Amino acid sequence: MIKDDGTWYEQLRTEALADPDVLAEYEAYRLHLEIAKQLKSARKKAHLSQEKVASDMFTSKSAVARLEAAGGSSKHSPSLSTLARYAKTVGCHLEIKLVPNNAS
Repeated sequence: MIKDDGTWYEQLRTEALADPDVLAEYEAYRLHLEIAKQLKSARKKAHLSQEKVASDMFTSKSAVARLEAAGGSSKHSPSLSTLARYAKTVGCHLEIKLVPNNAS
């Protein structure tokens, strides 16, 4: 039973993440959130609106919004080509690398 002493969220999170299946889902979604955060940050740094990015990518504003919201409710991962097009549109390039688990 979790006490409601103001730390219930951390207690719940710790208990949930102790389950390997929950941890795997959490880690997968965390990557989506990090990518979405980087997309939005790069767009804002380039002083571009979602409408402008969508126009330059020949897609809809809602598609750009979904990219920046970690896929929204559709849970569809964007393709590498979509991410590369987005990056180019906001004046960046896409770089993907593998990092050993023991690296920070």
